[in-house]
Amino acid sequence: MTRLAAATVAGDCPPMDPAGAPAPAFTRALYPSLRGKRVVVTGGGSGIGATIVTAFARQGAAVSYLDICVEESRALERSLATLDSPPRFHHCDLRDLDRVRQTLVRLGEESGPIRVLVNNAANDERHRFEDVTPGYWEDGLAVNLRHLFFCAQAVTPGMKAAGGGAIINFGSVSWHLALSGLSVYQTAKAGIEGMTRGMARELGEHGIRVTCVVPGGVRTPRQTRLWHTPDEEARILAQQCLKARVEPEDVASLVLFLASDDARMCTAHEYFVDAGWR
Repeated sequence: MTRLAAATVAGDCPPMDPAGAPAPAFTRALYPSLRGKRVVVTGGGSGIGATIVTAFARQGAAVSYLDICVEESRALERSLATLDSPPRFHHCDLRDLDRVRQTLVRLGEESGPIRVLVNNAANDERHRFEDVTPGYWEDGLAVNLRHLFFCAQAVTPGMKAAGGGAIINFGSVSWHLALSGLSVYQTAKAGIEGMTRGMARELGEHGIRVTCVVPGGVRTPRQTRLWHTPDEEARILAQQCLKARVEPEDVASLVLFLASDDARMCTAHEYFVDAGWR
């Protein structure tokens, strides 16, 4: 088995309506409370994470993103360099908890307290139940669960001093559906929902909101290349209430809302963006 990497990959396809044609354009929400706010996104160099980074940067937020993949992350940084508030890439292997803490503490010291943390990084690598070794298990939890807690732990002192903040963890619809070939990944993702509730209780008195976004079958190049064959896509659409694929932009829109002051009373819960695939 290959070693897991703490990064995700994203798509660039336009939204589609049920008939397969591009969906009508709509105006994205603007959140004044996000302008100038310090935001950190893990796994933000590519994939859904890159779409989230882009969405925050276009809101005028001061975005930093951590990723292990240098080439894709630098390319994103260059593509957004002309924005009024261009995001900044920081190379970081999220399995290295000392490096994680050092990076997040340094960011807070350089530019002020981090007010929004998006714990997005993960790897949904498929595996056979019989092939999982103790080493693979530990690495899978390190990539998909452990760093979320310690990233939150590193940024909360600044959030407390600033009077509050928002931590948005990423779950997965996969364990709700009991999909096959993902036992380690689904264990981690189920744990994230429990961790979200526990953290929300611990941090709520400091004005820190903790929520969990649960994406469905998001259409990205990686998913399409590796798993979402035409037959699999047809199966996903058949099981969704809404007969159109979930795009990375749909996920980013939910994240922006949960990070904004408009969601000031949202905490301790999961928010699905899966087109009703359950």
